[in-house]
Amino acid sequence: MEITENAALIVVDVQKGFEELDFWGGRNNPEADENITSLIDAWQTTGRPVVFVRHDSAKPGSPLRQGQEGNEFKEYVEQRRGKGIASELLVTKSVNSAFYGTPDLDAWLRAEGISQFVVSGIQTNMCAETTARMGGNLGYDVLFALDATYTFDLEGPFGWRRSAAELAQTSAVSLHGGGFATVVTTKEVVAAAAGALPRERGRALP
Repeated sequence: MEITENAALIVVDVQKGFEELDFWGGRNNPEADENITSLIDAWQTTGRPVVFVRHDSAKPGSPLRQGQEGNEFKEYVEQRRGKGIASELLVTKSVNSAFYGTPDLDAWLRAEGISQFVVSGIQTNMCAETTARMGGNLGYDVLFALDATYTFDLEGPFGWRRSAAELAQTSAVSLHGGGFATVVTTKEVVAAAAGALPRERGRALP
């Protein structure tokens, strides 16, 4: 795996409101927050840009509504904002895709000369997947860090119900098999990012 020198990390909707399991239901991947932390730290350490995305829900009763504590980033994300040495962007949105937020994510990425990005965050099969799909459609090289995402059990039509783990697997198969993104693990991405660190920064691995 090759991580470009200016590859962006997109951290999607890692907000306190997703801790309200009475509202969302059962979740998968309890290691997701630790893995998201590892990605942010790796990106900031290697001087790469990070995009933090916040969902400002317009739905009554949503824990993610503006003015609610649930709208805020989780503490470990908030503590890391502004700590990197590279470009950083805050995107706010009220729909699934970070490309339909403010400011214009596509315009920012292109202005920064960024052609590759890694997606992490919440929910796997909702905002994270939609952002990855749109990125692929727009011509970006998208890496989807599956174990740095999580989602919740969900009921659909005809009484069909799928667990969070099943939904995450379906997202991974659709994204990877459909050519929208390359599905990877956090460990793979962090190792590749460290290995690609430019020697002139004095941090290259031997």
